[in-house]
Amino acid sequence: MKKNELLEGPILSSLLKLAVPIMIANLLQAAYQLVDAFWVGRLGGDAVAAVSVSTPVIFLTIALGTGLAIAGSILIAQYFGAGNQKMVNHVAAQTLSMVIIVSVVLSIIGYILSPYFLYLLKVEPQVYIDALGFMRVAFIGLVFSFGFMIFQSIMRGVGRVTLPVYIVLGTVILNFALDPLFIYGWNFIPAMGVKGAALATLSTQLLAIIIGFAILFRGKHGIHLRIQDFKPDWDHIKRAFQIGFPSSIEQSMRALGMMAITFLIVRFGTTTVASYGAGSNLIQLILIPALGLSMAIATLVGQNIGAGNVDRAAEISKLGAYLGFGLLTGLGIIAFIFAPHLIAFFVPKDQAVIEGGTELLRITCLSWGFLGLQLCLTGVFRAVGNTKLPMILTLVSQWVIQFPLAFILSHNTPLGKHGIWWAFPIASVVTALITIVLYVKGDWKKEKLTGKTNKLIDKVEREIVKEGFEVK
Repeated sequence: MKKNELLEGPILSSLLKLAVPIMIANLLQAAYQLVDAFWVGRLGGDAVAAVSVSTPVIFLTIALGTGLAIAGSILIAQYFGAGNQKMVNHVAAQTLSMVIIVSVVLSIIGYILSPYFLYLLKVEPQVYIDALGFMRVAFIGLVFSFGFMIFQSIMRGVGRVTLPVYIVLGTVILNFALDPLFIYGWNFIPAMGVKGAALATLSTQLLAIIIGFAILFRGKHGIHLRIQDFKPDWDHIKRAFQIGFPSSIEQSMRALGMMAITFLIVRFGTTTVASYGAGSNLIQLILIPALGLSMAIATLVGQNIGAGNVDRAAEISKLGAYLGFGLLTGLGIIAFIFAPHLIAFFVPKDQAVIEGGTELLRITCLSWGFLGLQLCLTGVFRAVGNTKLPMILTLVSQWVIQFPLAFILSHNTPLGKHGIWWAFPIASVVTALITIVLYVKGDWKKEKLTGKTNKLIDKVEREIVKEGFEVK
């Protein structure tokens, strides 16, 4: 997609051209877990438990890299919109450098501390060995998963969102083929069980990041990296951490918030836990289009803010918010009507779980539109570099409204477990209304990262000249 299409073309067309490939890429990323679950599930319950117990730890670690990816995407979008190709390349290289360093450090720490994580999680002895192997291989693979995450963010920042889809599609297909080979063994390949699933994912992610780096260094897709771009720029690194760290905290708090809700659910028994698991799987799936739309809005608004098109940025954000609300409201209505059938897809033989999951869906699904609205508007705040506000909104939603309300309603009212379910829509609606008020206030229109960095730009240009390149 050409830059002028993003800055001058029809807004709806530009938004959909960005959002649809991002949604597809996010769905394909989720397919990694589905493929692993498909093959590991055939090893038995202990194998599934080994993967399940490792996932929250890995997810929390990945949240740290997510913040840096968001920071890189925000800065690249604004510089690309401003037409400053030197800074686009510079930010991309610096972001990659930061992520590689952070991921290596986290990989080493995670590998060493894996036994202690499993001890804290009180993993049963029959699960421990498989969980340790899976977790350690997953920590080794952080370097590659972080690297590809940043590659996707860089491509998103310059509006090239289709290319990563093809790469992810190819690696998911390859992962589906490698999983049974590494899990069960074949000829000279030994059977590695659960550990083999993690190794298959690591191998495909390594291939993906090699392809990604080749694309960035060839310079044919809006980014052209050179070795000198990777020289540490501490001013930029400090600024990127200031932008990215709140997003890392936000993602971590979301994960911890859901874990806290799980502790409340456990007291109501296995059936309620299973109902929540089946229902939350569907909620995670419907979040994918909303998150894709939010990322597309952040890219379009960021580029237009960088180009000085504030009015167009406002139109993009309004249209995106309407789309987010309408799309998720429509999905919510469908979920309300077909709730029993949707839950039965995950647990076809347990009528009690189907009934419990149906109750959860029907209580929460009609508020999904407010969740979509909130995610789209927080994409606008991120686009101008204000990542603290989305972090605060998440903290308020998860820890000031949702968790306390779920605790009070489930412990101190006749609602019981239904009190936990009602906390979700109430938190979504209240947080969306707060977000609307902050958006309408309009402070986001006054923020522009590219306008605050003249000294940084001059410094980069001096370095480029020093290396013998002409600055135009």
